[in-house]
Amino acid sequence: MSVAGLKKQFYKASQMVSEKVGGAEGTKLDDDFRDLERRVDVTSKAVAEVISKTSEYLQPNPASRAKLSMLNTMSKIRGQVKNPGYPQAEGLLGECMSKYGRDLGEETNFGGALVDVGESMKRLAEVKDSLDIDVKQNFIDPLQGFCDKELREIQHHLKKLEGRRLDYDYKKKRQGKIPEEEIRQALEKFYESKEVAETGMYNLLETDIEQVSQLSCLVECQLQYHRQAVQFLDELSHKLEERVSVAASRPRREYTPKPKPLFDFGDDNHSNGGYSTSMPPPPSRNSGLQVRSQLLPSKSRPTFAPLGTYTGV
Repeated sequence: MSVAGLKKQFYKASQMVSEKVGGAEGTKLDDDFRDLERRVDVTSKAVAEVISKTSEYLQPNPASRAKLSMLNTMSKIRGQVKNPGYPQAEGLLGECMSKYGRDLGEETNFGGALVDVGESMKRLAEVKDSLDIDVKQNFIDPLQGFCDKELREIQHHLKKLEGRRLDYDYKKKRQGKIPEEEIRQALEKFYESKEVAETGMYNLLETDIEQVSQLSCLVECQLQYHRQAVQFLDELSHKLEERVSVAASRPRREYTPKPKPLFDFGDDNHSNGGYSTSMPPPPSRNSGLQVRSQLLPSKSRPTFAPLGTYTGV
């Protein structure tokens, strides 16, 4: 930066400090200019806010928006042309209904109805994707271009005007120390910047028909989306009414329980809660002795004394 440029920056900084801290008054702009500046400022804020809220309207889930933005950035870095789309709520609901409808079976009344509604919801999601694309191309992008070009250019002229005003006020208050020619040049540059900024703001506000046309495109895109949505939902409603009518006219099948099997649980006194078996009871000790005695020869067959009378040898 040249010496003259450094001096000009010093003049502007000194004048700004004297106004902000010392309470010095600078050159006042006329009321018409201030009104134009106020309207342009409101227009700039309105455009930025409308763009943000329109994006939220089309893609209401902030987490999904952030994830989609990250994926789009990664796709651009990798050079991929096709970017992943926003997960529409209608599509997620449709996938859920279709899945469980097929699990139940399309031949069942409820399962078939779930599949019908799920497929219609997925069609609505596709139409919603088309709405996103149309609104972005015909409304958001033109408004963003208006914000980046026309409004930014106005802000540049206003910033330049403020810098020249500070330079002129600094030199005017030091009249006698600064040459008259330098003060006159600063005043001419100030009025030149004021005229450029005022003309730009006036033209911008008078040509707002472009913004109205863009709003009309937004409404037209919404109308097209809702027309298609109504058509799909009408068709779905007729299908469901037909299913209800068929189900209501169909004779109800009575449930016939299967006969219960009969089980023999045996003697309740010896049952432990399980099923009884057909095996014979185990032999007693006396019966075993009788069988053994029958098998022995008569000479070698021992004799047993009755219980209680055996005295031993």
